[in-house]
Amino acid sequence: MEVILLERIESLGQMGDVVSVKPGYARNYLLPQKKALRANDGNRKVFEERRAQLEAENLERKSEAEQVAKTLDGLTVVLVRAAGESGQLYGSVSARDIADAVTAAGVTVGRSQVKLDKALKALGLEPVRIQLHPEVAVNVTVNIARSEDEAETQARLGRALDRGILDEEERQDAAAPDVEELLEPEAAAALAEEEGTAEEKAEA
Repeated sequence: MEVILLERIESLGQMGDVVSVKPGYARNYLLPQKKALRANDGNRKVFEERRAQLEAENLERKSEAEQVAKTLDGLTVVLVRAAGESGQLYGSVSARDIADAVTAAGVTVGRSQVKLDKALKALGLEPVRIQLHPEVAVNVTVNIARSEDEAETQARLGRALDRGILDEEERQDAAAPDVEELLEPEAAAALAEEEGTAEEKAEA
């Protein structure tokens, strides 16, 4: 089926282009969403008459989307999920999950505006494209972690926090020397003497 595009459609064409698409795609999406008209003589005439208005409306929407993109640029949203030791999630993060998280952060976006190239099924930091307008998109970072603390560590590292890193941090904490071990012998002795004096005063 041939249709006239009323706005830019990624992978199809620009506003005003006449393109051939599958009938189901046209009937179920392009036509009801008012993104295209059937390409017949009557609609071609209607489009040409409305072209200036459509272009002006599109420019206004694009300008608004660019302002929103500035707000979203650099945004990171945290999604806390259960996961196994390997970092694989028990389930996956959906476009709706991301849309809800971005909306909670202050910018309302719909599920259809979240463009996932793959299923998100593991812990870590993932760039996700938000399509604000046919000509305006911005990436936000989705930080998927088991807890808020783990999300903070992942953000600091710039990658997923695996079990090995946690084990190493625990070993480092366990191996951390006492304060007295870090002092010179004279300073350590003075510290011990001060503590002893304090204890004597308390007993008195």
